[in-house]
Amino acid sequence: EKVELRRNRHHVFRIMYYFVWIPKYRHKVFSSPYREKLKLIIHKAGYDYNIEIVELEIPEDHIHMVVKSEPKISPSYIMQVIKSISAREFFRIFPRIKRKYFWGGKLWTQSFFVETVGNYNEHTVREYVKNQLYEMNRLENKTRQLKMF
Repeated sequence: EKVELRRNRHHVFRIMYYFVWIPKYRHKVFSSPYREKLKLIIHKAGYDYNIEIVELEIPEDHIHMVVKSEPKISPSYIMQVIKSISAREFFRIFPRIKRKYFWGGKLWTQSFFVETVGNYNEHTVREYVKNQLYEMNRLENKTRQLKMF
């Protein structure tokens, strides 16, 4: 598989990060149509701040995201941008969700998980992120079956 290098005026690079983060109180609020709208908000924030979102999936109570970035952009800055813009826009569009679940005024916890994605595991990580909703549904169905007996 060919490694895609990026260039800017002073650098040649290939930087990818894999992020996972959760909403405050781990509320399961990202079902349809909220999931789709949040995806659009995150993609737009990435576009506006030159953060290339390669994969994004949103199960009901957390976010998985793979991004390509430039050397000058830190993982903490990426999270600052994505979390702040997505919270503001999500609450603007869905004020009822804010009142019902996030009465403290914060959509996200302060924490997040991040790791770098190397050349050899990019495909694996991207597939993992793509399959999050499938896995969530599979596990829920398995759990429901177990509870019946």
